[in-house]
Amino acid sequence: MTPNQFRQLALSLPEAVESSHMNHPDFRVAGKIFATLAGGEEWGMVKLKPEQQAAFARSHPEVFEIFQNGWGRMGCTKVVLKKATKVVVTPAMVAAWQNIAEAPNKRAKRPVKNRARGRAR
Repeated sequence: MTPNQFRQLALSLPEAVESSHMNHPDFRVAGKIFATLAGGEEWGMVKLKPEQQAAFARSHPEVFEIFQNGWGRMGCTKVVLKKATKVVVTPAMVAAWQNIAEAPNKRAKRPVKNRARGRAR
């Protein structure tokens, strides 16, 4: 998977936008980050729940790595782009998007519409 394919996948999700922080691209929904590109765009990150993270890392350990820090313990999961494919990364990207899009957001002015289910959150 190339950095551009990772970017396109993230931006294909409803209401996803590209922004930037700490000198690298991030992808947000409802103003919150669900994925990033980093390491000179050699790797990505998806923000999963810890149980999701464990499942993806177990099923594809060459693609998904758990960061060995506080961010990793909270579900931030490294995606090794050279070993990744769209088929493998898509379910993790969708899960990361859902974790943010479907979470209560006190600052959001309107719910994010989940086109996959056809209803607003």
